[in-house]
Amino acid sequence: MTTSYLRGHKIEYIKDRWVYSDNKQSVSETHKERACGKCNKMETKEGYDNCLGKLRGVMNACCGHGVDKPYIQFLDGKIIRGKDAEIIIKIINNYQ
Repeated sequence: MTTSYLRGHKIEYIKDRWVYSDNKQSVSETHKERACGKCNKMETKEGYDNCLGKLRGVMNACCGHGVDKPYIQFLDGKIIRGKDAEIIIKIINNYQ
């Protein structure tokens, strides 16, 4: 069985589809109904991790959802992960 995580929730590939491990609901049909596994908040209407919000000057960012290390990717392609990413995210949020 193949397993992974989506926004902090364990998922598994069963019978040609991804389902949540806890209730076997289809990921493709119900993923918008799941809050972040870390902060327990829904994503913003723009699709951002709610605990991060919109980060100016950033191409991509992820809080890690309590499973992975957070990361931040800048517009020049540089990626920073882990504790350094957490620090930079806090700095950006304090100065927006």
